[in-house]
Amino acid sequence: MRLWHQDLISKLPRAQLLGQHRECCALRGNGWGRKHQTVNYVFHYSPIKLFEYHQLVMAEMGRRGYQPDEKWLNKLYRGLNCAPYTRLPDEIITNPIYPEHNQDYLSECLDNLLQKGILITSGENPSND
Repeated sequence: MRLWHQDLISKLPRAQLLGQHRECCALRGNGWGRKHQTVNYVFHYSPIKLFEYHQLVMAEMGRRGYQPDEKWLNKLYRGLNCAPYTRLPDEIITNPIYPEHNQDYLSECLDNLLQKGILITSGENPSND
């Protein structure tokens, strides 16, 4: 389980982008608070941060012609098997959304993708396949 550096979202191949959506859905639902080495930092912040990140993922999906369930556009929604939040704080958009998404994390993500045979260079955007 991993949240890719937010600057990579628009460059991720189809499988990684759709996988990122699934990860966000799982984390927003019953996965919230379940420890996992690569995403534990997410739980140090309000769930609104994860919603903000997920919005970036869904916007990129929309740009490529995918249609994520609109229910996920509601910040209180947590999936079919999880009670919704009754209230979350207003969005406090920061850039990066997570301070952990720094240059070192970007390099780590690029290395991880390269190990999967995916080379991403600056300015590269995937096709809609």
